[in-house]
Amino acid sequence: MKESTKLGLKLAGVVGATTYAGSLVGGLVAYKMAMHVNDAQKLRGQELSRAENTEIENFWYEKQPKQQWMIQSFDGLNLVATYIPNPKTVGRLAILAHGLGHSREQMIPYARIFMSLGYDVLMPDARAFGDSEGHTIGYGWLDRLDYERWITMALDQLGADVEIVLMGISMGAATVMATSGEPLPENVKAVVEDSGYADLYDEAKYRLTHKFHLPAYPIMPMANHLANTRAGYAFKDGQILHQVAIGGLPILMIHGSRDQTVPVRNAHQLYDQLPQQKGLYIDPDAEHVQAIRTHPDRYQEVVDEFLREEAGLQ
Repeated sequence: MKESTKLGLKLAGVVGATTYAGSLVGGLVAYKMAMHVNDAQKLRGQELSRAENTEIENFWYEKQPKQQWMIQSFDGLNLVATYIPNPKTVGRLAILAHGLGHSREQMIPYARIFMSLGYDVLMPDARAFGDSEGHTIGYGWLDRLDYERWITMALDQLGADVEIVLMGISMGAATVMATSGEPLPENVKAVVEDSGYADLYDEAKYRLTHKFHLPAYPIMPMANHLANTRAGYAFKDGQILHQVAIGGLPILMIHGSRDQTVPVRNAHQLYDQLPQQKGLYIDPDAEHVQAIRTHPDRYQEVVDEFLREEAGLQ
């Protein structure tokens, strides 16, 4: 039985209760299933990331000269990343962020794009995924503090003049958008987000109601409270759109119109409300994080054009 099916059955058994105890149990199950991963799940995420790539992409990755970088998070976790130097770089770095349930190997296709555009690449494993420590998912919100540290390390390793682009998909898109709202050095020039959500609480509620067909109330309020007390942040803290707006960095939004995981309305909401330099590419044929597959040449063209013409990275 799939984990999503098991979660739906567990929750269905408790949400019918209208008592406080019923809402507590429902919220606790939702919190635990949504926020925690075990070591077996981390391993499956690594295997899934490679399996979703083509053989050519994985072969390309294995042949690259790679370095392992490590940082320690604000809460004491050892986090791991792969750095790929580019012999044709002009002093630019792309820091890539993978999606939920995956690992840094998911970003290999995107690494190839940025390498072809003349960037070095840094591919971290998010906290609780891949080879990084932790078992509590950050959903981009805790991860934003980790990416601040990756940026600091990049400057230490590559020099104070390196120009940095942040790029992520799905949860990783939320990560780089949330990071952009923190105090960052001027080296960070732009953000590229693919299939990201504008608000963490709204996205969690959408998945609960559309994937598991369960009522948001009373589950979401209780799960939000439990996250706040046990994970160190609440779902309602994750106001991604607000972070991007206060950061003000140029941002390119990419989304598939057939996305059933993070609805395309998120991209339109971001584009309509953000005041800074921005671009929007909606792939009419793409599902969640699949725009790179449906029209790969156009995908690279859109990224290249935005970074050169809108972000000024000539």
